[in-house]
Amino acid sequence: MATLHEYLFVSGLLFAIGLAGVIVRRNIIVVFMCLEMMLSAANLTLVAFSRFHTDPATGLPDYNGQMMVFFVITVAAAEVAVGLAIIVALYRARQTINVEDLTTMRG
Repeated sequence: MATLHEYLFVSGLLFAIGLAGVIVRRNIIVVFMCLEMMLSAANLTLVAFSRFHTDPATGLPDYNGQMMVFFVITVAAAEVAVGLAIIVALYRARQTINVEDLTTMRG
């Protein structure tokens, strides 16, 4: 069985890869996917802490963190819809998805 440290290591690695992608990449779609990867790393951390924290009275895992992940995923789904709509609107207005070419809000 995997330990809490292994889950946290994988979560930290996913977050670091996502952060590097946000900083290094210039394609707005890739940046958006890296932001989602960072959000998934945070969700993995919540689930790991929730799974390994037991209720002292019953000895069962505390599922509060896992319930919070459901709400985070719901908000992330709405964020993806809005974010992709903004990206499509930017592409239609500017004909580019390069972050460096999108310096001003006016077209």
